Amino acid sequence: MSSLFVRTLRDDPADAEVPSHRWLVRAGYIRRAAPGVYTWLPLGLKVLQKVEAVVREEMEAIGGQEVHFPALLPREPYELTNRWTEYGDNLFRVVDRKGADMLLGPTHEEMFTLLVKDLYSSYKDLPLTLFQIQTKYRDEARPRAGLLRGREFVMKDSYSFDLGHEALEAAYQRHREAYIRIFTRLGLEFVIVAAMAGAMGGSRSEEFLAVAENGEDTFVRSPGGYAANVEAVRIAAPEALDIDAAPAMATVATPDVGTIAGVVDLLNANLPREDRPWAGSDTLKNVLFMMTNPDGTSEPLALGLPGDREVDVKRLEAALEPAVAVPFTAEDFKRHPELHVGFISPVSLDGTRILGEESVTGIRYLTDPRIVDGTIWVTGANVIDEHLSGVTAGRDFTADGILDVAEVREGDPAPDGSGPLTLARGIEMGHIFQLGTKYAESLELKVLDQNGKLQVVTMGSYGVGVSRAVAAVAEATCDDKGLCWPVALAPYQVHIVATGKDQAVFDEAGRIAGELDALGVDVVVDDRKASPGVKFADAEILGMPVILVIGRGLADGKLELRDRRTGDKKEIAVGEAVQEISSLLGR
Repeated sequence: MSSLFVRTLRDDPADAEVPSHRWLVRAGYIRRAAPGVYTWLPLGLKVLQKVEAVVREEMEAIGGQEVHFPALLPREPYELTNRWTEYGDNLFRVVDRKGADMLLGPTHEEMFTLLVKDLYSSYKDLPLTLFQIQTKYRDEARPRAGLLRGREFVMKDSYSFDLGHEALEAAYQRHREAYIRIFTRLGLEFVIVAAMAGAMGGSRSEEFLAVAENGEDTFVRSPGGYAANVEAVRIAAPEALDIDAAPAMATVATPDVGTIAGVVDLLNANLPREDRPWAGSDTLKNVLFMMTNPDGTSEPLALGLPGDREVDVKRLEAALEPAVAVPFTAEDFKRHPELHVGFISPVSLDGTRILGEESVTGIRYLTDPRIVDGTIWVTGANVIDEHLSGVTAGRDFTADGILDVAEVREGDPAPDGSGPLTLARGIEMGHIFQLGTKYAESLELKVLDQNGKLQVVTMGSYGVGVSRAVAAVAEATCDDKGLCWPVALAPYQVHIVATGKDQAVFDEAGRIAGELDALGVDVVVDDRKASPGVKFADAEILGMPVILVIGRGLADGKLELRDRRTGDKKEIAVGEAVQEISSLLGR
């Protein structure tokens, strides 16, 4: 430790929001270089390399071959797939001295596709799986949580190349099983959930989430086995109802009522139902957004959903990607004086359509799946201080389409009928996609089949957040004293703390370290001229699995062995140190 490039900090970094960020910085594993950009210090780099080794071993075990692309890439391939535009502000764009547009790679589908196109031309060359472990760049608007949401990060991305969906499915399953082994070896509690393909495109997509209270992803699961990222949940629409049985629309005076709860209270007070009290779920809420496309053009968008639900911003972002939507501003409403805030309706009492591409406003109108034909709603009358009752979907208004972006709640029924949903949070560790032919078609990756005919290659894409895994493991294993690494990932498996000033203590520390080193055990010795209190605090914050204390007990042939994870301590004889440590390490 006297020569190790590390300095532990006594205070939390000002921008630390989650435990992994706090402890990785305080323990001297990483150091902030810029927002969302970190320098890896020797201890952190050792952990990162061990994670890489696990990923590399499992990828090679399924036949993956490693390559390494540059991070600085030309614009043209991304133009061909339209991702130069679709990535929007998330792309780091640079211009070289000759004026050519380039980018820092956020992901490498285009480059892998072109590489295979350049070298392979026959079905005999397939199947093929290529992978790399490389630094990626995304210009996050709000980098946070240290390594969990950065602008520069290390990722493993692999790609399978096959002919036909059946072969793609086999490659997908091989990767899926490899990922299960990877995250099991990393010691993470994880779930596999259905996910959105997003900007990657393709059909089937699943995420591997490390269960964590501080995770940015919300996922749901049911007793019957349904599991999905909340963005991918698709509500099962109810059966349509008989429109002929619906009452006529009628005006309801709602003076000085500005909330759904206020409308419900007024209805229950003045127009009570015979079957049950009015509820927020009986009202139709209409929310306006301004949607901006990647090419810079904007258009308004209206969403209709039950009044007891809010729009889930993350679900909306995922559904509209690569477009971005923000709530209507006061200026937006000024441009649409026909809309009255707080009383917006898809229809007026006289039957005039207010929302929809064929309406007087021309604003595209999308509704929640629960709003099926025959359902009856109370909604705004598009007149100040008035609402309408008896507004019936399919009779009084129609939507331009369905958009399932309302919040998902604890206890909601699973879409597949497998029971009530529970919500939890997780950290996205891996994402696998069946890309199909999206990129192969855009970049004209074709090979000759058995009959000499050109066929488009079918692709899969598979990512693992390598640097994120370091943070996820730290998040799952740290405590209120510092980091606490599992044996397989710790930068050093044993931390020998030599206390006092007696040279015999330091000599014995060196001797035991030498024996352990000969057995292949990674050891760090705290030989600094520091107080025992400082050394013990550093041993806890650095988080090596086994701590051996050599101090005043050495004169009596005794040492202290500590298990960092459990906190258990026991006195052992000097001659038993190596054997006891080996046993604690499971060797």
